[in-house]
Amino acid sequence: MPIMYNTGEWFKVQPDYYRKVELVTPDWPIDIDLEYMQVVAAPYGGPLAAIRDPTKLAPVHGNSRSMIRIFDTTGNETGHILWNHGKLISMGWSDTEELICVLENAKVFVFDMFGNEKESYSVGGEASVIKIVEAKVFQSAAGTGVAVMTTSGRIFLKQNSNKTERKLPDIPSTNSNANCSCWEIVTEGRNSYCLLGREREVIKLLHGQTVGTVTANLFEKPHDRIIKISVSYNHQHLALYTNNGLLWLGSIDMRQKYCEFDTGRKDMPLQIEWIMNTHNSDADAVVISYPSYLLIVNRNADRSEFPYDPVMFLVAEMDGVRIITQSSHEMIQRLPKCVENIFSVNSQEPACYLFEAQRKFEEKSYNSDVYLSLCRSRIELAINECIEAAAYEFCPETQKSLMRAAYFGKGFIPSHNPEEYMRILRILRVLNTLRHEKLAMPLTYKQFSHLKPEVILSRLVFRKHYAVAIQVAKHLKLPESWILEHWAFHKVMHDQNDNEVARKITEKFKNPSVEGISYCNIAEKAHQSGRDELAIKLLELEPRASLHVPLLLKMGKFDRAVASATQSGDTELVTSVLLEIKKKMMLSNFHMIIREYPLALNMYKKIMTESSRTALYDIYNTEDDHRSIAEYHFYNAIDSEGLESNLSTIGNSYAQGRCTVEAELCTDTSRILKQQRSYASRQNNASSMNGLSIHDTMLQLLRMGDLKEAEKIKSDYKVPDRRFWWMRILTLAEKLNWVELEKFSKNKKSPIGYEPFVEVCLQQDNVQEARKYIPRCPDKRKAHWYMRANLYEEAIACAFEQKDLPGLYELQSKIHLLRDQHLIEKICNSIATLEARR
Repeated sequence: MPIMYNTGEWFKVQPDYYRKVELVTPDWPIDIDLEYMQVVAAPYGGPLAAIRDPTKLAPVHGNSRSMIRIFDTTGNETGHILWNHGKLISMGWSDTEELICVLENAKVFVFDMFGNEKESYSVGGEASVIKIVEAKVFQSAAGTGVAVMTTSGRIFLKQNSNKTERKLPDIPSTNSNANCSCWEIVTEGRNSYCLLGREREVIKLLHGQTVGTVTANLFEKPHDRIIKISVSYNHQHLALYTNNGLLWLGSIDMRQKYCEFDTGRKDMPLQIEWIMNTHNSDADAVVISYPSYLLIVNRNADRSEFPYDPVMFLVAEMDGVRIITQSSHEMIQRLPKCVENIFSVNSQEPACYLFEAQRKFEEKSYNSDVYLSLCRSRIELAINECIEAAAYEFCPETQKSLMRAAYFGKGFIPSHNPEEYMRILRILRVLNTLRHEKLAMPLTYKQFSHLKPEVILSRLVFRKHYAVAIQVAKHLKLPESWILEHWAFHKVMHDQNDNEVARKITEKFKNPSVEGISYCNIAEKAHQSGRDELAIKLLELEPRASLHVPLLLKMGKFDRAVASATQSGDTELVTSVLLEIKKKMMLSNFHMIIREYPLALNMYKKIMTESSRTALYDIYNTEDDHRSIAEYHFYNAIDSEGLESNLSTIGNSYAQGRCTVEAELCTDTSRILKQQRSYASRQNNASSMNGLSIHDTMLQLLRMGDLKEAEKIKSDYKVPDRRFWWMRILTLAEKLNWVELEKFSKNKKSPIGYEPFVEVCLQQDNVQEARKYIPRCPDKRKAHWYMRANLYEEAIACAFEQKDLPGLYELQSKIHLLRDQHLIEKICNSIATLEARR
């Protein structure tokens, strides 16, 4: 079976295999010597922070001022912090790659990976008054927390920058008054507690207790004190190290002991970290670093050791431990089972046979069929193991070989689902890109799956690897618009040529594959940076007025805001813009702006009509809109019931606005009102005439018999004769004054004819009076009116005389209903005679 590829870095700690994976070798600046530095590294292949160790004598190169320098995993310096905040006690990294620095006075400063200060806060309480001697930065479900130990031995804990600090219980006193030699923070969900080592016992300090609980006699062999405590990455396992080299491994609650191991070393270990398994969330071994020496011990008390550089730094990961030295960067992992099944010596697993079958097939050897026959019954399992093993590998060539083997095996399963194969292929391409020295993010497949692609993309964007982030997003079929938006933010902040920035952003955003990008967000960033001209250029590219108008208002570009809102045709947007602008500027200036935009002006008038007529008058006055001023006075007069007293003002406004008709109407209205009051003073029953129209006033006068005044109003207000005759006829008929009606009909020729006379007589059921006027009606209408008056014989005679055959037929239908034989015979004879003449 294969003994090739990367098996040379495997080593066994019974009964499991482990491996050392070589990552990109760091190229540190020439003035960096890790032997004299304190170094903390972020997990998930994140950045490192280094500062000169004040406890060591080191040669000074260049500036002697204290400085925190930040590097990526390849040794490239990404930023630095000139340290002038006070005595630094401890550093650590948050889960969002922020550097946490804890000072002696319990003040905490937070920096990004480029050395820019983001925030600062204090642990607070007693810790701010009493100096602290040690500090720990830890992760929990609540975020990145800080724990500090004061000079009095008390421990304060702050879960994150937004939480209040919590004082943990006091440490139980002893007769010897021995101080704690080591301590660590353990998290369980959103809660955290502290484990301290003091002499031969471990003390647990849990919030809510009055005093810590003591656990002693964990070791069987004699020792003086516990000097190191290490908690596993998942906070489920505990390692204790004593002054005489004894190592105790067990569960975090110390109820289960895995093993007790004598390292045989008397020197102080530098670090102890648990190696988390790749295939699950458990841990079976620890890594202990000494100067120039590395020791690995597992639960079965088996060991493996390696010589190393004098100084090394261990970084606990969720699936292994990274080792950073002056000349190397490596990772120790427990060997994934799928990788062991394929590459271990004398392996008889189906994945191993499939891998060999594919190799022999490439060599065109008949042995390919032999190996294939050994795994054909379990070829599905073999394919899946090859795909999984490729995901855990760091070497691209090994990845390709394993994926080729999986692809070869797929050909023998017609119904095989290729989804997982394609998914791993995409992820491997991304991982290999991230591991490149220019990006320096050596993530494993398990770390990538845990962080999720969205977090990876956000980290690439924060490092300003925009092109790579876009390609990764496309490759993983994720939205790329937000990446372009961050790129645009960067351009706005750092490129001072407005025209060039606007051009580049437009070119990028015109891509049809890019969706959901708003120019407004970028324009707002430009405004915040004091680049309003660039912001306006970008806003001109935003087609959605509802997005860019609010920013124009924020920038104080009120005229542009009104123009954009009115061009959109959105009345709600126009209304909101008008109300906002009115609050922020002088009324006269506001009126000058909106008068240029008819839609805005009309909307404002409508708003003011409903809310404030005084403001409406102001804008009419500004515009010299006398017609609208007149209407304003008119409505006010109606509401205040003072129309008569304001008619002159209204009429003058109409006259100034050259509204002749309206002005004359105001004059006429004022005159008729005066006349109505005059009538009211002369006749007690005329009070009801006040406010009547000219028509109703004349009608009322005619009913009262005041013909002279009615004729005067007719003359004064040019009432047409036809209207006057109608009113005269109606009033005489209502009073049954038939004599006067007949006189009136003979007075002069009627301008409305004589049919109205017939109509009013019939309304009063006076057929005899109606008979007088029918002969004076038009010939074609006489038969109709005779029929209306039920004078059927005259109607028949008139229709016959007019040769109105349709009229006779209509009469016939009505006469049949009367069942008058005489009339029926007469109408029938008339119809027969006319039909015979045709």
